[in-house]
Amino acid sequence: MKTKSIILSAGLISLLIFAGCKEKPSDSNASTAVQAEKTTASAPTDELAKRVLAMGLKPIPTDPEELRKLTEDVNNTFSEEKIELGKKLYFDPRLSQSSLISCNTCHNLALGGVDGVEAAIGDKWTANPHHLNSPTVYNSVFNKSQFWDGRSPHLEDQAEGPMQASPEMASSKTLIEQRVVSIPAYVEEFKKAYGDDVKITFELIARTIGLFERTLVTPSRFDDFLNGDSNALTAEEKEGLKLFADKGCTACHTGIALGGDMQSFDAQGIYKYKDVGDFTGNANKMVKTPTLRNIEETAPYYHNGKVWTLKEAIQEMGRVQLNTQISDEDAAKIETFLKSLTGRKPAVTYPVLPASTQKTPQPIVK
Repeated sequence: MKTKSIILSAGLISLLIFAGCKEKPSDSNASTAVQAEKTTASAPTDELAKRVLAMGLKPIPTDPEELRKLTEDVNNTFSEEKIELGKKLYFDPRLSQSSLISCNTCHNLALGGVDGVEAAIGDKWTANPHHLNSPTVYNSVFNKSQFWDGRSPHLEDQAEGPMQASPEMASSKTLIEQRVVSIPAYVEEFKKAYGDDVKITFELIARTIGLFERTLVTPSRFDDFLNGDSNALTAEEKEGLKLFADKGCTACHTGIALGGDMQSFDAQGIYKYKDVGDFTGNANKMVKTPTLRNIEETAPYYHNGKVWTLKEAIQEMGRVQLNTQISDEDAAKIETFLKSLTGRKPAVTYPVLPASTQKTPQPIVK
């Protein structure tokens, strides 16, 4: 694959995903220019890297085509036009009933992909009735399921839920379609993305948002370490990683996401904030394990957002899941490792959204 320069028209496309695409340079409105470089991972020589790989931890691939295979929906393949449109829809508050709340409100890309509060706040300043915390959207493509109860199989299905949920964006399929179709610039962008005969439906809007979210991947120094750079982590971070493995944390926090799968909660003890909110998991009492990527940026922690420090999160998880008391010293070492999971974010330029028209349904604010 030849290295090539990719010039993007509105700021966000992962160079890892688009390194293999034949994109035409955009016009003078281009806000980001990325020189895509294909790097090749080498087999790790560090014994600790070999050990945690054998335990199930996996790096984000450095090869653009490998990453594309992991992140792309084969039924809705990536293109610059689709991702740019998906980004605008992600940031557009007019998809909510009030025209005040966007996807980015609760999954703020400037704040680690979260909102920084215990329970998500939605329509009419309503807190989530189950006191559920907003998970990060970054790297969510690597989750095996979406939502805390794992009820959605992928991002496109997940995107449909919050737009319609009354404590969140509180909109309807019909209202969302009417607002988008009433804006000629959006109609033209859908045609460019999907063809002149495209039918703009609620489902296609959600699919386009999900497609954009699939590009929000953040490789970190930890990935560099597993991909063969023995010096990517400091001695202190390696010590924390060793403790992370020794304590048994990889039983749940594994794979590329270091989480994202369904696990039983309160396996060895009772979570001390269990009574906050009424969430008990899915029908089998299973809860989605949150990703540890960018964990230093995504406080507060746990499904109900009651834990505000990594130290407490580590020690509480050791107690309730592993039946072990993790000392302050060991918790600090594990925390040092976890901070190495803070990734390199794709550059995001806040989009200028197309203007509403006289046909655009007005905000519903009660």
